[in-house]
Amino acid sequence: MGYYKTIDGKKYDGGLLEFADAAVAGAGDGRISLKDAKELLAKVKDGNTYTDIEKDTMAYVRDHYKWTPEADEWFRTEIRKWAASK
Repeated sequence: MGYYKTIDGKKYDGGLLEFADAAVAGAGDGRISLKDAKELLAKVKDGNTYTDIEKDTMAYVRDHYKWTPEADEWFRTEIRKWAASK
């Protein structure tokens, strides 16, 4: 997959979508776990900026993927704290 993936005419971060796809596939219960959420946040933070494409991608992942309640709450809290410092 390229760096960007276009869905319904909107550009998203291909790497974050690939990670989310991998997180919900396989042996788990089809949800993004707390461990997955921590890895996802690390991937978002890797460039030390929160780009509009990353914001759009994470909104897409939150809306279109299933999360464990614990992972969802943790991710929303941590991304908000980190984004506020940018």
